[in-house]
Amino acid sequence: MVLYFQFESADRQMRELVTRAIQDRSGLIADALRPALKDADTAAPLALNKELARYSSDGTVLKLMFQPAAERAAGRFYFVASAPQIRSDAVAAELDELDHRGILQRLSQACMWDATDEIRYRQADGTVELLTSIIPIRVRDSCWVLTSTHVTSEFLNTSIGRPYWETREIRVAAIIYLVGAVLAFLVAFSIRLSLRRFRTVANEISQGRIGDHAFARRNVVPELSSVAGDFDKLVHDLRRVSRQIRQSAEDNAHSFKTPLAAIQSALQPVRRAIPENDPRARRAIEIVDSSLTRLLALVNAAQHYDISTAEMLEAPRLPIDVTEVVGEAVRHFREILASRDIRLIRRLDDGVVVRAGRGMLELVLQNVLENATSFSPPGSTIVVTLTANEETAELQIDDEGPGIDPAKIDHVFERYFSSRPRDAEGSGEPGEHSGLGLWMVRRNVEALGGQVSASNRIGGGLSVVIVLPRSGHR
Repeated sequence: MVLYFQFESADRQMRELVTRAIQDRSGLIADALRPALKDADTAAPLALNKELARYSSDGTVLKLMFQPAAERAAGRFYFVASAPQIRSDAVAAELDELDHRGILQRLSQACMWDATDEIRYRQADGTVELLTSIIPIRVRDSCWVLTSTHVTSEFLNTSIGRPYWETREIRVAAIIYLVGAVLAFLVAFSIRLSLRRFRTVANEISQGRIGDHAFARRNVVPELSSVAGDFDKLVHDLRRVSRQIRQSAEDNAHSFKTPLAAIQSALQPVRRAIPENDPRARRAIEIVDSSLTRLLALVNAAQHYDISTAEMLEAPRLPIDVTEVVGEAVRHFREILASRDIRLIRRLDDGVVVRAGRGMLELVLQNVLENATSFSPPGSTIVVTLTANEETAELQIDDEGPGIDPAKIDHVFERYFSSRPRDAEGSGEPGEHSGLGLWMVRRNVEALGGQVSASNRIGGGLSVVIVLPRSGHR
């Protein structure tokens, strides 16, 4: 648009220059005819036709009209000469055309005011536009009028008499711009389509529903082939890393559990050999036994954590019945809750299905329920509520514990955050809980495309809400 207006301004200036040049040229022709008109015989126009022909060699149409002094009041003019010359039988038709275009009416005004005039009009078929200049020539008491007619399309290819956008160059440029815009739109649309396909492929890969080289197979834009290949290589590397993490977790757990089991077995004869009246030795054995139990718990937790990390990178996202998984998790905690005199209420919708990795989902439920159980005092209640709508499944776990300091609640899902007191032995180190449980909950939930939040209940306690996309939704 900026270029168009710049060119239109230049064309407008060119039109003004060309029009002024035409008017000046017509004026010069009139000045050249003035000496010949002083002694001209209007009854013998042949000589005037020859005189006009000298100035119309470039295609300009010249007509010469004469108004005697006696006819001034009546405004009557006589058609005297023209170039190219008009046959006598065509003069009447020519006068009718001049009258129809309003030229005859302007002749008297030009003589009266001794001023040039200009008129633009199209031919009867509407295809050719003409520019006619009207120049009065005063000779004694009489008035001659020279009309100079030009075809506007011949004026240096300017757009005289028509809008600039109708010129051939602008229309060709507009077609080129339109084709370019269409091509740009098609390219942008194809890229957008490929990016949407990439998004779908990434979603399917995260759910374990697609094989190798998925990006390259779904790509339709050649320019994105290298990008698709890099994505496929990245997916391949992530799967390889996932397998390595899982294998490393299993190897490390086996390496630690074997000597720990041997130590536990070796403690049995030592425990039997210690006299009943030696409390210090008994206490030492209990500390060793407790430390071994904690070490085994840490080894299991580390193995579980590594396997969960591997499942985030590569795990099939299968339709999982959340109602069933929650029910199994609650049954697992039943004995622990009963030993602590904690009541549990379940409010579960039936048949709530999400697409997830079962291990990831079980880890989420285990950590949230363990957190609620550990903070709940005896005689309190834990409420587990599972509801579903068309797009999401919502799991809410409410306990009646102390809750969390409002100033710290925004950090509850951060890594290593823990509001538990230091262990009773005063070592200054965290006890069995290291602040990774709720962080792993958030990590797994977000990996499944969901959200998790925590808030203090009005009546006391903490409420954890987990929202997961339903099966078939994203």
